[in-house]
Amino acid sequence: MVETKKYARVLGATYGPAWYADKVGRVFEVESESCTYLVRTGPHHLSAILKEDAELIVTEKRPAKVGERVLITVAAPIGKQAYETGDIFVAESLYDPFTKDIRVLGMPDFIDYNEYEVIVNNEVKNEEADGMKIDLSAMGYDELIAHGEDVMRAIRLRAYGEGYRQGKFDAEMDSTHGQAPIVSAQARRDEIVEQAKADVERLKENNRRLRTFNISLEVNRKDRSVEAIAKRPKSNRAFYGIAKAAPDDCFNVHIGRAIALRRALGLVVPDEYLNAPQPTEVRVGDVVYGKYSEAYYQLWCEDEIGDVSYEAKIKEIVDGKYRYVGGGYDFIEDADLTIIDDSREEVGE
Repeated sequence: MVETKKYARVLGATYGPAWYADKVGRVFEVESESCTYLVRTGPHHLSAILKEDAELIVTEKRPAKVGERVLITVAAPIGKQAYETGDIFVAESLYDPFTKDIRVLGMPDFIDYNEYEVIVNNEVKNEEADGMKIDLSAMGYDELIAHGEDVMRAIRLRAYGEGYRQGKFDAEMDSTHGQAPIVSAQARRDEIVEQAKADVERLKENNRRLRTFNISLEVNRKDRSVEAIAKRPKSNRAFYGIAKAAPDDCFNVHIGRAIALRRALGLVVPDEYLNAPQPTEVRVGDVVYGKYSEAYYQLWCEDEIGDVSYEAKIKEIVDGKYRYVGGGYDFIEDADLTIIDDSREEVGE
């Protein structure tokens, strides 16, 4: 049976001293209603909101269909997404049938199923949409006042939502003098890595909670690959997924885990995982590939010049040098290094 809930969105305060006077736009879960909405404001605390000061939103907890409106009830944005509890979006597509995540209009990444509920009723009516023509000249004075209050209430609600989004857009535009913000390849890769980490944790948690699969992930750094195994509980049946870095690609274990796990579960692998930009910034914990110059090799080595390449992990970056784990260093201004593994698990990144 689909779970139904009611929420009250604050539109204003008829009486200035009301406890919710400074909470316009906030959404509170309704416990009961009579002449007021009795809403939950704490684990053991209920408060009343006058009905004329709020908009009632009725929701169902189920996967959204394309075109349906959804209410954000537990906001957990990914990366630089900007939305909050109480925001309303329109479902654009079902991002992942297994996890029930969706994509919505206006957001670049998906919305987790745990974040939203589907709006099935809203007391603020759009009369024109219902085919009703409004004839103001035919209304009496009291009717005009009542109609005007309804209109102003709807305008306050719309202004809150639009102003909130416009403010975020203006702030981003101001930082680049009116130009759309430019995201570097490194910054975009960082976003994708964080998305992959969250994706893996969510998929694992969903399977633990639903007891669908027992998940295991095995990393082979020498082979630059990750294997995911999804095994049915109390069964020998298992599904496998493998992700392997191309020879010219930088290996990242977090992206690899996300790709392998999605393949094992039969889910779509997002294009950003498969085509993540290569890293451009050397950081502590990165594994790099470099080559000694011929002059350096001849100066310090008595043997004939052979393979002058080396792999090393960055221990610290200080005093104009990259210092390596196990000794050795390169001067930053002269180093010609290629990052071949930017997983950096040992340094907590």
